[in-house]
Amino acid sequence: MNLLKSTYVFSFYTLISRILGYFRDILIAATLGASVFADAFFVAFRLPNTFRRLFSEGTFNAAFIPSYSSEMVKSEKSGRKFANEIFTLLTIILLVIILLGEIFTPFLVYLIAPGFFLDPDKFNFAVQLTRITFPFLLFVCLSSFFSAILNTHNKFAAAAAAPIILNIILIISLIISYIYKFDYAINLSYAVSISGFIQLLFLIFFSKSFYKPSFTFKSYLNKKVKFFFKKLLPSIFSSGITQINIFIGTIIASFQAGAVSYLYYADRIYQINLAIAGIAVSTVSLPTLTKAIKKKFFTEINKIQNKSFEISLLFSLPASFGLIIGSEEIVSGLFGYGSFSNVDVILTAKALKIFGFGIPAFALIKVMSNLFFARDDTKTPFYISLIIVIINLFISIIFFREIGFIIIPIATSISTWVGVFIYSILLVRFDFIKFENLFFLNFIKILITTLIMSFLFDYLLEYFKDFLTYTNNYKLLILLGIISFAAMFYMLICYFLGLLKYKNFNA
Repeated sequence: MNLLKSTYVFSFYTLISRILGYFRDILIAATLGASVFADAFFVAFRLPNTFRRLFSEGTFNAAFIPSYSSEMVKSEKSGRKFANEIFTLLTIILLVIILLGEIFTPFLVYLIAPGFFLDPDKFNFAVQLTRITFPFLLFVCLSSFFSAILNTHNKFAAAAAAPIILNIILIISLIISYIYKFDYAINLSYAVSISGFIQLLFLIFFSKSFYKPSFTFKSYLNKKVKFFFKKLLPSIFSSGITQINIFIGTIIASFQAGAVSYLYYADRIYQINLAIAGIAVSTVSLPTLTKAIKKKFFTEINKIQNKSFEISLLFSLPASFGLIIGSEEIVSGLFGYGSFSNVDVILTAKALKIFGFGIPAFALIKVMSNLFFARDDTKTPFYISLIIVIINLFISIIFFREIGFIIIPIATSISTWVGVFIYSILLVRFDFIKFENLFFLNFIKILITTLIMSFLFDYLLEYFKDFLTYTNNYKLLILLGIISFAAMFYMLICYFLGLLKYKNFNA
């Protein structure tokens, strides 16, 4: 397998999904803006969507792939038996969670957005929407199971493409609501659950060559299954640390009008960079790294780890600089229409700029945790993630009254960089990785190329500033042209410097 090629495949479908997601969010911003209805929908969508990200963006993989790979090494029958046991128990657990969630929805909404409780109408509307969206959790978690099956067999396209379904269904929902004058927020909520069901069927279809689901109620609580779920809980916490921090931020931000929406829109923008630089790299590298560790191919292990860091930095550094430099133009170009005012653009851009400083950390922490997950160690990442959450929570609560919602991205970025520092110390202490001289040389090349691209990007934004104003109807096209030119310039230099040679990433 080639790490770079597989990352490109995963990133391509993820990029398509994110582009559709942006189009979806442009429509939401234009129809709902940063209103009470938008806040209520985003809170209702936040809980199941957080679980989607927690399960689908590497967390389930981190616990499942090492165990499933071990069983597959023994025999296909053993692997299939293990998968059936996990599928059965996971389905039962999720059904119970859905039932409890539907019953105790008001309590859940209060936990997610306690600030809404001060406005009964807003709170009750959020409860109504959450009840509609909550079944999405069942479908998306089971979808993650089938994605993990595909990823174990080095098949990444279908799993990466599945989220496209969510965005297409939501876009259709908004268009229908506009034509027939339906309630946008309620229709969007129904569309969320419907899309989850279709996504699950999509992944079942593509994984049938490797696994056909079957319920089994015989001895599914054996040692192997117990060991898997023992790993799953800490891996959910540690792999999804960025999402957990954002989730905490949503709770705190609910006390400030419009803040939930500002953070949501900023989160949507930087997530595409995280998806490529962190999620794609960690998802693609984990199956190969796990198999190399199981077979004790030590040279290959170190190579995979070095190249994972390199690819992550290759994408995260330019993304970080780009968001810091052009945050306001990017937010305005993507969302600055209709009900989304210029003030909303400025406030969202402030959050995005600070998230930009954390992009490399958000990406690296996923790659670093992989080095432990592949060795069946989910406890160490769990403890590190706990430290990150405590730091984030402490900073957010202490300074929220004084600074407002902008403290959320500040706390998230700072705490994640602390986590990267802790991981670095432990990786060296445990002798899990030895950085090669080539890695340091390539890192310098990436940094220099990023700086050159940043100067070009800043110059282009300044040169075309009159075409990027809030009132310009064609600002998105100009922005996309600038970003595309800067990105192609960056990739071209990387190619001539030897950073994008496929043969260097074979594993």
